[in-house]
Amino acid sequence: MLAQLFQADAELLHTHELAELIISQPLLGTTVKTDGIESDPYAFLTVLNLRQHRGHVAIKALIEYALAKSSDHAAFHQALRALIGPTSSSHVGFIVSERLINMPVQVAPPMYKLLSDEIRWAIEENEPYQFSHYLCISRTYHISEEDENAMEGVESSAPPAKRQKTPNKPHGLRTFSYHQEDEIWEKFGSHVLDFKFTHEAPRDAESIGVHTAGKLMLLPAEHFPLLVAEMQEKYAAPS
Repeated sequence: MLAQLFQADAELLHTHELAELIISQPLLGTTVKTDGIESDPYAFLTVLNLRQHRGHVAIKALIEYALAKSSDHAAFHQALRALIGPTSSSHVGFIVSERLINMPVQVAPPMYKLLSDEIRWAIEENEPYQFSHYLCISRTYHISEEDENAMEGVESSAPPAKRQKTPNKPHGLRTFSYHQEDEIWEKFGSHVLDFKFTHEAPRDAESIGVHTAGKLMLLPAEHFPLLVAEMQEKYAAPS
């Protein structure tokens, strides 16, 4: 799932080591499985303290990656350097979330609610989860307006259903999030940035399939309860 999340840049971000770090943190995070504890996950959500683990190879790579991707966006880059740069004393939580492509968005609200509770309980136990901000990397896809119109009303297992639009990309491309809850991150976040993967394959007019990319989002910690509450309201499971 981490390889799915980071796409062409997965090797840059040391996904094996990152997975081991996530597994080593048993007190926070949720994994959704359907066939027993030893089965493969269908979805997961957790948070990692970037300051606490800044010496870890995967977290070091992640911090460098986020700073590099924001380098052409002065305000975002400056905010990130102040929060996760080498001299920062801030505690930033890196939200890691991914799920199988056919998992509905309704799986996200209970996972976020439980994570919110777990963070609160961990703080009460003096664990290092008192964050000033949360940082999240998500993934997007680009399609042309013509392809979007062709997809209207047609079920497809390739990209998910139509998502929240962002301003048009060059050459008439539109950007959609694989995770519908990204629109709530964008609503409450202080900075949001769409970016290209470093190792994405070259594409031309003959390329097939959707064009995937990344999204970097920064959220002040005081907005996290608002994000969770709106997620629960907007994406509640059918009764």
